[in-house]
Amino acid sequence: MSFVIDDAASIPSIHTFKFQCVPANFILSYLYESTTKPWSDNNILFSPLPDTVPEEVSTFSKKHYYDTPCEGMLFNTSLAIEELFIDLLAKQGDFVGKKIFAVGPVSPLTTVTDYKSGPRHPCLEWLDKQPPKSVVYVAFGSSTTIPIEQIEQIALGLEKSKQKFIWVVRDADRGDVSKEVELEMTKSLLLDFEKRVEGMGMVVRGWAPQLHILAHGSTAAFMSHCGWNSCMEGMSMGVVMLTWPIHSDQPKNALLITEYLKVGVMVREWEKRDEVLKWEKVDEAIRKVMVDEEGLEIRRRAKELGEKIRNGIKEGGSSYEQLLAFINYISSFK
Repeated sequence: MSFVIDDAASIPSIHTFKFQCVPANFILSYLYESTTKPWSDNNILFSPLPDTVPEEVSTFSKKHYYDTPCEGMLFNTSLAIEELFIDLLAKQGDFVGKKIFAVGPVSPLTTVTDYKSGPRHPCLEWLDKQPPKSVVYVAFGSSTTIPIEQIEQIALGLEKSKQKFIWVVRDADRGDVSKEVELEMTKSLLLDFEKRVEGMGMVVRGWAPQLHILAHGSTAAFMSHCGWNSCMEGMSMGVVMLTWPIHSDQPKNALLITEYLKVGVMVREWEKRDEVLKWEKVDEAIRKVMVDEEGLEIRRRAKELGEKIRNGIKEGGSSYEQLLAFINYISSFK
């Protein structure tokens, strides 16, 4: 969609802004990896990670997105999360002088608990029956492909943890649908798994109301692929993040959550991306945040951050004021 910026820039009196769907931290990392100039803040967040984005995609993005002209940017992030990185980005090269607004989260957090508009999903009825902060929500996005060997290990990890859970398994999670044998094996595996964990967990096939699940009082943790939308939704609701990055900005997002914000734990390190993660690691990560003493502090920080983010969209909050500043700025054009 960035192509339209080039067209808009050719029209007199047109002002162009980009809406960033990745955090400022990721763009800073991208800039760091594109230059040999050392950074004073060169830490684990800015250390290069191999093979996160294919070279073809990186080249395309640089030419048709990062290098396209714009007057400013809106980020789906909050100053409660990224004030340091927003300020740092504003001092880098082509970003100097640009208007940068942190207006996130853009998810409808104020209406997420309103169920009167229609029938509720069965998983929400199931959540109603669970104790407060007792459930782990597992979802890897709509476009993630997970091989059957890994699905089996995730299932075992959830079962062995003895913790309550909701696991969303979409078609993409089942691999190439043209592989009929693998697809049938996965279906059989999940059916057997559901029988073994009946009462303890719930498998949801296809779409699930993620925001409602995360906002529910019974949900305590979110095992995620760390796409930025999911990160923002999880952090906004104050749940602990169990990070399992797959590609693109996700490995950096996972580091932001676990190493900087400290509101989550890493399930699969990026260095182990080509390996099938054993169930013991899944079990260990879940127990760390749900059972161990260490998890109490992580959960406290996650809850505190969620409150700060939600306060940010209220009148007078940082995201509210940032959006208002953007509106005032574009309203001043003549």
